[in-house]
Amino acid sequence: MQKDSLTEFEVVLAVARRQGFRLAAVELEMSTSAVSNAVAGLEARLGVRLFHRTTRSVSLTEAGRDFVARIGPAVAQIQEAVATAGDRSGAPAGTLRINSSLGAALMVFRPILAEFLRRYPDMTVDVVTEGRLVDIVAEGFDAGLRLSPNVPRDMIRVAIGRPVRMAVVGSPGYFERHGTPETPSALAHHACIRARLPSGLPSPWAFAPSAKHGETIDVPGPLVLDSPLLMLEAAREGVGLAQIADWYVADDVANGRLRRVLDEWAAPLPELCLYYSGHRHVPVGLRALIDLIREMNRR
Repeated sequence: MQKDSLTEFEVVLAVARRQGFRLAAVELEMSTSAVSNAVAGLEARLGVRLFHRTTRSVSLTEAGRDFVARIGPAVAQIQEAVATAGDRSGAPAGTLRINSSLGAALMVFRPILAEFLRRYPDMTVDVVTEGRLVDIVAEGFDAGLRLSPNVPRDMIRVAIGRPVRMAVVGSPGYFERHGTPETPSALAHHACIRARLPSGLPSPWAFAPSAKHGETIDVPGPLVLDSPLLMLEAAREGVGLAQIADWYVADDVANGRLRRVLDEWAAPLPELCLYYSGHRHVPVGLRALIDLIREMNRR
């Protein structure tokens, strides 16, 4: 029997871990057909079936479970040795896959990701933005970007930047036509541009606990959007008031394009975090990003 490559062993372990060829292919950055062919080729040389396959599921055979249990620790040791040697070979290189909400990605792009790419030109950062929360390990991501309450408890988290507050803003033209709300309860008489939650429902607006109506208020409005950039543009056009993280609106407020209201009740956002699994070797590129975040937090 010819020698089996480490890649084939890594493919088998990934398929077993993800319980499917597609997710294993995403993790390994291979095509699904290449993963399937690698498993089939190894099975043919071993003369044993490692996986039960149906149109809906993939599971290990008894022989497959024994094989995975035996090769898993050895492959992990080899991967660790290769990664450690690579860490000493020079500047970070390769691909770093990050799952993020759109707002989080926008928030960190200019101060962090752009600087990261300037420092490490051999790195590629692949950012996938989506509203739903995903299992970053199962989906093949190296790290995630979310507000702290949305980070799974078993993940290692690195706080990013300083606290951010929510801002209620509108255009000068809107306030000329409709007046200025003096309290959160006055929003019942205003047009509010609302954000859509991952569930599909409009998000209530959050205010500091000193607000008479509590921390959240269901506001009325003619427009529901799933992008903070679209909400910002709608506010600029005078469609209504928007509640957005204050860093989004800083330039517009400074140049008079938008006005802030209800600052007395402005609610702080939970801290934004980069998070990753502590159950595997941390890639050198991810470690470099973590170091950059900590460096910028100290400024």
